[in-house]
Amino acid sequence: MTVTAMPKNEAEQEKKPRSKKRVLIAVLIVVLLLGGGAYFVLKPSSGAAKPEPGAVDALDSIQINLAGGHYLRLGIALQLRKGAAADLDGSKALDAAINLFSGQSVGEVDQGQTRNGLKAKLGQQLNTLYNGDVLGVYFTEFVTQ
Repeated sequence: MTVTAMPKNEAEQEKKPRSKKRVLIAVLIVVLLLGGGAYFVLKPSSGAAKPEPGAVDALDSIQINLAGGHYLRLGIALQLRKGAAADLDGSKALDAAINLFSGQSVGEVDQGQTRNGLKAKLGQQLNTLYNGDVLGVYFTEFVTQ
């Protein structure tokens, strides 16, 4: 039995596809590993817990001038973060409420959707002013005339 040697061109052609497949598989594995690593590094951590609500601090009601000679009697209470000082100075909160509601028309503040939007905006401002100690705002009194 005689074995004839394969021409060089055919032998080289068989080796090239195998090496290309190996390189392709190796590149695919590296890409998958990098993608998985990036996912675990960049995914939001579930360990950050929301701050727990603490005491509610009710502030004295104030009167705010609205447009057209009308006024708003507004009472607010602040939902504080657990561990925040219970005797929080409410002057910043009242000042922010006055600045937000002053000059608004009665029609604007009486509409539930607009009022809720103003309440949310006030809550965001107070959270910033009090360095995260205020979690929410409640209206305890809301009378327009």
